[in-house]
Amino acid sequence: MKDSLFILLQHLVPQHLLSRLAGKLADCQWSVIKAPFIRWFIRRYQVDMSQALDPDPSAYASFNAFFTRALRADARPLHGDDRTAVSPVDGIVSQLGPVRDGLLLQAKGHRFSLQAILGGDSALAEEFDAGCFATIYLSPSHYHRVHMPLPGTLREMTYVPGKLFSVNQLTAERVDNLFARNERLVCVFDTDHGPMALILVGAMIVGSVDTTWAGQVCPAPHRLRKTDYRQQSPAVQIARGAEMGRFKLGSTVIAVFAENRVELNAELAAGTNINMGQRLGTIIDDEELYE
Repeated sequence: MKDSLFILLQHLVPQHLLSRLAGKLADCQWSVIKAPFIRWFIRRYQVDMSQALDPDPSAYASFNAFFTRALRADARPLHGDDRTAVSPVDGIVSQLGPVRDGLLLQAKGHRFSLQAILGGDSALAEEFDAGCFATIYLSPSHYHRVHMPLPGTLREMTYVPGKLFSVNQLTAERVDNLFARNERLVCVFDTDHGPMALILVGAMIVGSVDTTWAGQVCPAPHRLRKTDYRQQSPAVQIARGAEMGRFKLGSTVIAVFAENRVELNAELAAGTNINMGQRLGTIIDDEELYE
């Protein structure tokens, strides 16, 4: 009953208004508001401030500044070399596996369309058909910057308007096409091992989604908007493990790789905790395809 009420309320509340108000509050720089909120959050979610570049909670100008805090340079070592795809975020693996018949697994009994999650672009979806994906959920307690699994050059970025349902496991199991219904940012990169898409999915109470090259992208006018970066000079090139974006309050990242390019880490499964920099997968050598 409690779970059903939680889902029902998400359908009834003004999702965007509530989320934007929360974003305004999180940007507040009044010490009487932000200081006790930060202290409460650290206690409630047992945040390890020893990993932060600045471990002093009072040093942050706002709750959002604290929430998107940088970590020490040694806090998230990168596994392997450029032939190892690393996790883009700290989080919990929601699902991972192959893209089958143009569909990705959301939860048991629920799948969603690759083309839909990519903003309806059928040509782009074909580039990832029969590839693989990993969906990683960021809870409020996690580090909320998003990094590159592989080195890549930005090809295009598409803002896709949508709902703002919560993206936790319960909602994933109860709301059909959850990720393809929510507001999201689709970032497509060209790498030495084929195209790679990083999809930053918005959610209830997420104040904004930012990228390192364009600043704040979400929220935005409620219309699909695509930006092509192929002719930009200099090109937006980002190293493996380097930051590419961030969430102001928690959400989900979906990484998608082309067919026969990445073999996902067999030790990972739904429910597995993973940190940014840990092995998400390994590059498949061309020679292996013909053995």
